[in-house]
Amino acid sequence: MLVDQYQRQKRKLRISLTDRCNFKCSYCMPDHPTWLSKQDILSFEELYHFCAVMVKLGIHQIRLTGGEPLMRKGVVNFIYSLNQLRAIGLERISMTTNAYYLEKYADELKRAGLDDLNISLDSIQPDTFLKMTQKELAPVLRGIFAAQHAKIPIKLNCVLVQGENDHEVLQLTQWAYQQQIPLRFIEYMPLDQPKQWTRDKVVIEDEIIRILSPHFQIEPLKRSQDPATLYVLNQNFQLGIISTISKPFCQSCDRLRITATGELFTCLFANTGTPIRNLLKSDCEQDLMDRILHAVWHKKAGYIAYQAAPIRKISMHSIGG
Repeated sequence: MLVDQYQRQKRKLRISLTDRCNFKCSYCMPDHPTWLSKQDILSFEELYHFCAVMVKLGIHQIRLTGGEPLMRKGVVNFIYSLNQLRAIGLERISMTTNAYYLEKYADELKRAGLDDLNISLDSIQPDTFLKMTQKELAPVLRGIFAAQHAKIPIKLNCVLVQGENDHEVLQLTQWAYQQQIPLRFIEYMPLDQPKQWTRDKVVIEDEIIRILSPHFQIEPLKRSQDPATLYVLNQNFQLGIISTISKPFCQSCDRLRITATGELFTCLFANTGTPIRNLLKSDCEQDLMDRILHAVWHKKAGYIAYQAAPIRKISMHSIGG
């Protein structure tokens, strides 16, 4: 039912639980962020109501994001409650985290029913990591190992920025390969504070493959609805590259996003979202469904059409990535 005017069906929902983050990543966080107050953020009851409606409309996968989702108190209990939606069609509950608090929460997340984790890891060099995030690397590595111990499937996400961590493509790949943790490189997108992003800071997919080719046997896989182009290294390791800038994949996009304040974004690059919080308080579920369906149907072609930064106040740390 969640189909847009370009006949793209939506199956995945990303939920920003909070705009707060303990990291200050150079490609994401404004220099002087102002945090939302508690009353401005959707309650877990409102979020559950929204998720239930979305699953009825055809959403199969839910991913919890932020900010940093583990900074939101009650997130483990929320995952427990989301599992009730499996009875009406929900297939997967995931989370994207910086892993700083993961050592504390890994076992609880597994027991709550979390299916998998994406972990942001832009470098395994402590100095580079500190420069990019303003945080120490060691707690993140402990979080990764805690997730492995808890038997939660994980992937690593690395945003490459020219002049910051581009010289570590091979080193990070070799580390992930040794650990047998699937890795995704992400092209730097224009979603940070205004005027900071420039195209010359983007490390494109072809350049990544050029760097890795002398060191690995690389076989591309057939393109799917996954946002990443997938490759197999040495016949036993999966590498993905999310190449929004050099090879936009908008034509296969199956994602929707809701911000912590209750705005539905049909595209990561949209200038505006659709407010739905007022309808979450209403008894008329059909009105909520109608607004969602209307917003989805009018989703634009995406970055592939205009290839420019969105003009809006909300930035990457608030929309959930």
